[in-house]
Amino acid sequence: MEQQRTEATESLLVRQGNDNLVYNEENGGLGDGGSVAVSDVTTILGLSTFVAACISFGSGCAVGYSSPTESSIVEDLGLSVAEFSVFGSILSIGALLGSAVSGKITDLLGRKLTMWILNLFYIGGWLAIAFTKSPWLLDLGRLSLGFTIGTFTYLMPVYISEITTKSVRGRFSVIPSLTFGWGISFMYVVGSFVSWRTLALIATIPGLLQLLPLFFIPESPRWVAKVGRDKELEDVLLCLRGNKADIFNEAAEIKDYVESLKSFSKEGILEIFQKKYVRPLLTVVGMIILMNLGGANAFAFYSGVIFVSAGLSSMVGLITLAATQTIVGVLGIILIDKLGRRPLQLVSTAGLCFSCFLTGLSFLLKCTKLFMQVILQLLRSLSNFICSSRVVLHSICCSLKCIGANPCNL
Repeated sequence: MEQQRTEATESLLVRQGNDNLVYNEENGGLGDGGSVAVSDVTTILGLSTFVAACISFGSGCAVGYSSPTESSIVEDLGLSVAEFSVFGSILSIGALLGSAVSGKITDLLGRKLTMWILNLFYIGGWLAIAFTKSPWLLDLGRLSLGFTIGTFTYLMPVYISEITTKSVRGRFSVIPSLTFGWGISFMYVVGSFVSWRTLALIATIPGLLQLLPLFFIPESPRWVAKVGRDKELEDVLLCLRGNKADIFNEAAEIKDYVESLKSFSKEGILEIFQKKYVRPLLTVVGMIILMNLGGANAFAFYSGVIFVSAGLSSMVGLITLAATQTIVGVLGIILIDKLGRRPLQLVSTAGLCFSCFLTGLSFLLKCTKLFMQVILQLLRSLSNFICSSRVVLHSICCSLKCIGANPCNL
């Protein structure tokens, strides 16, 4: 392994045309007197992150689309409640399919080519929704969007973590989540003012914005190392860190990482089911399952209907929700590297549970109040019926008394 590190270092030195090799005691190996420190943020890194942000923003648009458009879609296409429910939930089915194949696709085709292909699915899905005249094409477009979301959910965090340095990885990794929330908020706000077909066309903009930058962003350095393209690995790292950056240690670290992956692949995926991995595996899988069962997707899909059912204005509720998501997302970027992932995860999960509890309680109280109103109305009706019966009975008895009978003992 040490020999591979030395060979990688010498290859990089030769490639940059350095004549003088200087021994660097701090790094414990060969160094270059003319190189500079690695730059955490470069133009290409910013452009690559912009593409990832556009993808995540578009995914948020797909999730938030059904909430402000339900009534207009049902009215224009004559859908029943069940048919629109299929339209709303089929996004999750597509996401499930995308998640199932995301790992294989990104490893086989690479991160960049996968982005190209999924971008076509994304734009095509929105165009199908925008120009549809039948429910099946509406559902097909929604299914296509779900597939892209499921794959992007895996691809974007992986790509961001593979192109960033450790010092900024946390803050950059939050950007997809933040722009995802912005996409949902964007649909909530804009969907309150435009038709559902226009909103679908507007949602294609994040996909269109990616087309030009995709020509310039680099492939993931870890992926090119994994497929054995060492020369391209050097080019990618220099592109991401700067032409004069010292990339020796990072290149060697990536090669070590690839070698460890190869040994892991020989042992097989069943390796993770060993006893020593049971606790972290159950923690991660359980957290993902419970968060999805917690109702967050249902709130995102049907927020407008929920606000209306609660007696609030759909527009006001959605705009307020959008503002809240934006503020919390910005706070996440600021705090993630200061407080760590686990505290933020605990706080957000507790907030989700408390929000679901308050929402359920409000509707329960509303239903209880309605139930009590029904009971009181029934009691009033029964009282009125009894009073009316007594009046009628009294009238009959009086009439019988006038003709000499006294059946009521009056």
